[in-house]
Amino acid sequence: MKLHYIVAASALAFSGAAHSASAACSGFSEAHTTALVELYTSEGCDSCPAADMWLSSLFGRGFRPGQLVPLALHVDYWDYIGWKDPFAKGEFSARQRRLAQLKRPVFVYTPQVVLQGQDFRRWGSSEFTDAVARINARPARARITLSIDAVTPGAIQARLGAQLSDPADSKSAAVYLAAYENKLATDVKAGENRGRRLEHDFVVREWIGPIGFGGDATLQEKRALPLLPGANPRHLGVAAFVQNRATGEVLQALMLPACTG
Repeated sequence: MKLHYIVAASALAFSGAAHSASAACSGFSEAHTTALVELYTSEGCDSCPAADMWLSSLFGRGFRPGQLVPLALHVDYWDYIGWKDPFAKGEFSARQRRLAQLKRPVFVYTPQVVLQGQDFRRWGSSEFTDAVARINARPARARITLSIDAVTPGAIQARLGAQLSDPADSKSAAVYLAAYENKLATDVKAGENRGRRLEHDFVVREWIGPIGFGGDATLQEKRALPLLPGANPRHLGVAAFVQNRATGEVLQALMLPACTG
């Protein structure tokens, strides 16, 4: 696999069982730890489409949302070579660099898979399945609830609740909230993927965080996640995760597809 490198220096009720209800459009995390899978990718990178397809295939290969939450974060540092990725955001490039700075040596690359806050290069092998199983075997260190109140042409209206198992984690833990979209496609006109039609799922369209915890190790938030014109409500969802900002460790993650009636 070819890699492109760029050097860079709660009053809410919780339950241990996975749950989502279409009528209420709500969900809550399980008693075990759900793995967060972040793919840093770009339409300007010719080795990224294989990773994009891999991410899209995870649930089709037998994984379920209670085991992992996949997110595709498109970076903008490939835009200069001739193709501007329509899904790229500078804040995703910045997040990738911040995670890299927690390790040595410090570098970022595409496609990069970050599993539970750690660089994971063997994502295309059986080692990924084994790594997810090890994460799932751990008791969750945080609980999360998500509700989608409405999906309008301009935004997803979401409510988030989180609670830490150990109040001592509140000093370094934070919550992140993301709106994602599936079934996106682009006919690339320039750059390394010129002439190709690229398809994407779990693409992060809006990102909020870090949101810090209060002194009682809980938080409740109501947020509007803006959407771009033309977003299809049937292909949207919201994800949330709790992460230690000092170490990068993810304490828990949850995803919730938008209800469409």
